[in-house]
Amino acid sequence: MLKQQLNFKLSQKLSPQQIQLMKLIQLPTMAFEQRIKQEMEENPALEDGKEERVDEYDEMSNENSDEEDYESIETEIDIDEYLSDDEIPSYRLQSNNYSADDEDKHVPYAAGTSFTQHLITQLNTFRFSEIEKEIAEFLVGSVDESGYIRRDIMDIVDDLAFTMNIYTDEETVENVLNKVQKLDPAGVGARSLQECLLIQLRRKESTKSVALALDIMERSFDQFSKKHYKKLLSRHDITEDELRDAIEVIEHLNPKPGGSFAGNLRMVEHVIPDFAIKIEDGELQLTLNGRNAPEMHISRDYSNMMKGYKEAKEKTKAQKDAVMFIKQKLDAAKWFIEAIKQRQQTLMVTMSSIMNYQKEYFLTGDERNLRPMILKDIADEIEMDVSTVSRVANSKYVDTPYGTKLIKEFFSESMTNDQGEEVSTREIKKILEMSIEEENKRKPLTDEKLAKVLLEKGYPIARRTVAKYREQLDIPVARLRKEI
Repeated sequence: MLKQQLNFKLSQKLSPQQIQLMKLIQLPTMAFEQRIKQEMEENPALEDGKEERVDEYDEMSNENSDEEDYESIETEIDIDEYLSDDEIPSYRLQSNNYSADDEDKHVPYAAGTSFTQHLITQLNTFRFSEIEKEIAEFLVGSVDESGYIRRDIMDIVDDLAFTMNIYTDEETVENVLNKVQKLDPAGVGARSLQECLLIQLRRKESTKSVALALDIMERSFDQFSKKHYKKLLSRHDITEDELRDAIEVIEHLNPKPGGSFAGNLRMVEHVIPDFAIKIEDGELQLTLNGRNAPEMHISRDYSNMMKGYKEAKEKTKAQKDAVMFIKQKLDAAKWFIEAIKQRQQTLMVTMSSIMNYQKEYFLTGDERNLRPMILKDIADEIEMDVSTVSRVANSKYVDTPYGTKLIKEFFSESMTNDQGEEVSTREIKKILEMSIEEENKRKPLTDEKLAKVLLEKGYPIARRTVAKYREQLDIPVARLRKEI
């Protein structure tokens, strides 16, 4: 049975232009430049340059004498077909199927000798049987980027049998591994940190300090790693000066030998500040990186094509198809230029509000002057959505007189001190860090004692909160901060 009924439905949809703007806002300077380059390659109607050009496409749509001709184009072209044409820019197609997980990742690469290839080349300096060489190459292939083989010998024996059809025993693999551990850099092929340090110590010139360091690594590695210095003094019957010299030798060893390989190329992130803050005559001056404000304009050639169609007396089907293509490219170019201008305005408004909110910090550079600030504080002030402020803060950098800072570092939650004032958690972390730097390293302060120190300075926080802040600052516990 067929029935009719009336339903009310409220929905919110983002236009392609809004989606495009949000994507542009979250891009840092380098990625933004790449996005402009990509758009110019895809859209020939878009050009860059500093000289001002007459946008004849706008004149056609604004002059009264041209309105009838322009409207005739609209009526002669199927709008649905125009919107679904294959030449639609990619950002418009992604409005319905875009997902945060679907990111275009352009991973640059560099040619060179890899760490594994470097090790395999060194194997040629040893005399191996045919089977031993295959085992050695398998072991080298099992070395991770830090230079370790983090697998049991028995597991390697099983893998050799199943994957390479090589049947051997643990003793043979152990003998080959000993030769692999003679490769450079020193310590490569170790199965643990202790073995890695021992390999490096055995290659050093024998001295009293090296011999003691070797003895400590072999007999008292656990006590050393936990900094039980009193037990080390008693067990090895040595003085504090002798232990200090041995510790100095050990501290100069490399716990990650793979990271020291010069050919182990890694991607280095290049940070380009999106903003710059300077102090002039006691006042803050904010500027936007000029690379975020490119000069873009509509191609004169494409505007002339549209004008030529308007002046044509007879319009063939080929001309109508051509004008649909031209209109699409011109619209896309206009939207992109407008999105760039809105991006510039949004960035400046947001950063200006953050600068004024944290004015005392930017004038002094003292992190203790940072005010508690959350995304909503800035969003309410500039009357924008919290997500917009988040896009600006999470990926943008600002050049200050005190270094280049990630904008999101200026945001922090608040706590109340003993005077009832709200202070930033960043301020408390800075004071905690300073307290740890000033402590007696022979008797470092525990978390409980640090909580008392902060209480004396007017910050009543619990011991577990001190532990949380200490971990966020990447500072070890008191026992591991102990020095002789």
